[in-house]
Amino acid sequence: MTQQPNILFIMTDQQRSDTIAALGNRAIRTPTLDSLVEEGIAFSNCYTPSPVCVAARSATITGLPPHINGCASNNESPMGRRSIMQVLQGCGYQTHGIAKMHFNPETEALWGFDSRDISEEGARGPGSRNDFHRYLSENGYDHVLEPQGIRSELYYIPQPSQLPAHHHHTTWVADRAIDFLQERDRERPFFLWTSFIKPHPPFEAPAPWNKLYRAADMLPPRRPEGFEQLLTYWNRRQNRYKYRDKGYDEMLFRAMKAIYYACISFIDFNLGRILAALGDEIDNTLIVFTADHGELLGDYGSVGKRTMLNPAARVP
Repeated sequence: MTQQPNILFIMTDQQRSDTIAALGNRAIRTPTLDSLVEEGIAFSNCYTPSPVCVAARSATITGLPPHINGCASNNESPMGRRSIMQVLQGCGYQTHGIAKMHFNPETEALWGFDSRDISEEGARGPGSRNDFHRYLSENGYDHVLEPQGIRSELYYIPQPSQLPAHHHHTTWVADRAIDFLQERDRERPFFLWTSFIKPHPPFEAPAPWNKLYRAADMLPPRRPEGFEQLLTYWNRRQNRYKYRDKGYDEMLFRAMKAIYYACISFIDFNLGRILAALGDEIDNTLIVFTADHGELLGDYGSVGKRTMLNPAARVP
């Protein structure tokens, strides 16, 4: 790189560190991520600053840990702090953000982005700007109220996508990234933050990706002796989705893993589309791939995050 490099920053949501084939997981298919591992540098001991969405993202954006920037949970984002986007703006970069930023409570804030394609998780709500919801309305899917999957008691239950693959949120994110790369200001380097909501629950992937993995082929969760003592209050609270009777359904966990892997493989496919759109500029582009935090996915008999146990805290 002989000039200011472009920066493509890709963040997934709730993706564990052990979900990349090139790093030792033979059960998952991630050819695009495998190529990044082989041609770049993979950090095998990378930990989130916080196993909670807003806190992790706030720390990433400000470069300050939660106890310094003031955001330690899904509470208010520290927008009084200087962001990496503002720093790069000052260095002449064109800055653009796509999809989930989880700025709280100002979901439409720029915080150093020149522009954004806005899409946060959850159901449609009156009065809020959501570019993905508008896109769905324009394409005949206005009736889909929860386009990232049904939440509530189905939050962790594998479910079919309500959208076809070409209108799925994962595809929409990649399409917006490609649009930016084609239309950007060629006189300036760019910082493009591309944020995929998946594999964060609800666990759903569009056809045919939802059939890519079989639950019976998934390894069972890890439950070391005495694991109950390691769970936090929040782990026990999140378990309400399945464990009102404190039961244990191994096949359900394996079914969760199958659709969770499908979400990641679908992201991987769309990441390949984005990298292809870079064309010759790929040689002058710093590509960073990571996640805000991981997911227990049945390990320690639990789901979700909110713990510094490896499955929830260690990220790609």
